[in-house]
Amino acid sequence: MSDFKHISCQQVADLLQTDEDIKIVDIRDEASYSAAHIEGAYHLTNGTLNTFMAEADYDQPVVVVCYHGVSSQGAAQYIAQQGFEDVYSMDGGFEAWRKEQPFVQSADE
Repeated sequence: MSDFKHISCQQVADLLQTDEDIKIVDIRDEASYSAAHIEGAYHLTNGTLNTFMAEADYDQPVVVVCYHGVSSQGAAQYIAQQGFEDVYSMDGGFEAWRKEQPFVQSADE
């Protein structure tokens, strides 16, 4: 059975600088995602899950992001069990990222 790995915000930022193939999936609610998210992140919801699975490259590294790095662990485990080879849960979630790294913020914030 495939398992996910943990990854820090800094490690994700480093990967984004060196590996344009990495896929960030944000599982937070619509309002939180719309207000601010990591640039290029895919908003993964129950409604977008089938599309994500159908279009995804199972060899591409996937980093799952939630609010604080807790919920992303369950989602990362699920994604890994679907056959993705390189799956991570970002420790600290978007709240940690917000303190350390650049992100996209909606214009009305």
